[in-house]
Amino acid sequence: MNTTQLVKKARDSKFYLWLLNQGLFRMIPFNKPHNFRVAEITDTKIKTLLPYRRSNFNHIRGIHACAMATVSEFTTGFLMVSKLDPKKYRIIMKTLEMEYHYQGKMDAYGEFEITDQWLAEHIYQPLEKEDSVVVRCEVKIHDKEGHHLSTGQVYWQVKPWSKVKTVVS
Repeated sequence: MNTTQLVKKARDSKFYLWLLNQGLFRMIPFNKPHNFRVAEITDTKIKTLLPYRRSNFNHIRGIHACAMATVSEFTTGFLMVSKLDPKKYRIIMKTLEMEYHYQGKMDAYGEFEITDQWLAEHIYQPLEKEDSVVVRCEVKIHDKEGHHLSTGQVYWQVKPWSKVKTVVS
């Protein structure tokens, strides 16, 4: 699956957005039972659906904290991979910090945005001098009525493949 082309087409087409999500279910099988989906994607922003459904519930039928954490990781990671050339850069989650504000009792959405300027300042320029960088990506999750459920701080290590010492099998 050529995700770069699919992401470009998914920006303007519901069919290609659906196709992108079907491909993501196959590529990331852990997320499939939870039905996390890319709801919207642009050049700089992603909005991910966290459905209010049994597989995402905690013991009091609210959205589970771990579901929000996983959506935070997925939302930031997918946009980072979409913006960075995966043939040039490896990204690995280093740290995940979550702050919970409100109990989710309906569908929720995680949103994350990065610009080309942000990429230049935080990734491309520092990598001219360093072997790797760690960037903080903030994602906020709100329910469909606008209640702020959580804020995630996801720290990604970005490294050129030429600097990776671990053998990939």
